[in-house]
Amino acid sequence: MAQFLVGLTGGIGSGKSAAADHFSTHGVAVVDADVASRVVVEPGQPALSAIADHFGADILQADGSLDRAALRQKVFADAQQRQWLQQLLHPLISAYLREQISAAAAPYVLLVNPLLVESRQHHWCQRVLVIDAPESMQLSRTMARDNNSRQQVENIMRAQASREQRLAAADDVIVNDADLAQLHLKVDQQHQVYLSLSRRYATEKMC
Repeated sequence: MAQFLVGLTGGIGSGKSAAADHFSTHGVAVVDADVASRVVVEPGQPALSAIADHFGADILQADGSLDRAALRQKVFADAQQRQWLQQLLHPLISAYLREQISAAAAPYVLLVNPLLVESRQHHWCQRVLVIDAPESMQLSRTMARDNNSRQQVENIMRAQASREQRLAAADDVIVNDADLAQLHLKVDQQHQVYLSLSRRYATEKMC
């Protein structure tokens, strides 16, 4: 992968999707692991058959597609089931992401993945950007957004890398503890930094 690659991550409710959306307004190529995770389990894909065989046909909706909410409840309540699912999906997701990154045409590529550290995909990247927020804010945002219980959100947070683990892997951090306008301003500033770094990276590659 010759492109300058920035990994963007953050815990649930941190605002990473809002940050990625604003980066995209600057013409940045955004490659999203959440999109990849949906593509590899579309009807007709081998992974969906394997999931249905493992968890039972009630994990499918009436149209044959995956009931993602039902699957989420099962795997975030059982670490062994979550590990089984990750072992199935992570190689497929990684292959899809590498294809998308290689095909991107932009000043730099943003790899958005809530599991960037857990999947070790941060090692693919020239820079790692963490969108950070206090855990209390992550909880309240996610409960309001997804209509999930506090227990469900806490289970998801425990399944992800800790805030400390993400920050330890970060080259750059945006603290998202205010309104959307402040987040956009911080993204604008960070974009200029990455433009400069990507130009330098491209020059070094040509030498």
